Amino acid sequence: MARKRLREDEEATLDMTPMLDIVFIMLIFFIVTTSFVKEAGIDVNRPEASQATQKPSANIFIAIRENGEVWMDRRQVDIERVAANLERLLAEQPTDMVVIQADEGARHGIVVRVMDQIKEAGIAQISIAAEND
Repeated sequence: MARKRLREDEEATLDMTPMLDIVFIMLIFFIVTTSFVKEAGIDVNRPEASQATQKPSANIFIAIRENGEVWMDRRQVDIERVAANLERLLAEQPTDMVVIQADEGARHGIVVRVMDQIKEAGIAQISIAAEND
C-alpha cells in the first residue's frame, strides 16, 4: 500500500523549470531587441508643406522652439553642446538619421547651427519635420 501511494505522489508533480526557462529567454530576447526612441521632449508648431513625405522612423529627435531653445532627450541643451549630446546618444543606440522638429517661427540661423552640430557628430542624414497639408 505504501508503494502505491508513493507512485501517486510522483505522478502528481509538474516540473515548471522548462516553462520558466522559456519565459526568461523570451524576456531577455525582447529586452535586447527593443529600440528606444529619444524624443525631444516638447511639442512645436511645425510648418505645413504640401510635398512633405513620410520618412523611415528615426530614433533621435531634436526640437527647436520659436525663442531659440534647443531640446534633446527631454531636456534643454545649448547649441554648442548638441554634438556632444548626440555622441552620447549614439553610444547608447547607433543610428544614421536625426529628425529636427523646428517651430515654424524659429530663426533659420539657429536651425543651420544645429544642423552643423549634427554633421559634426558624424550623422549625414538630417530630416526636418513638417505637417502635411
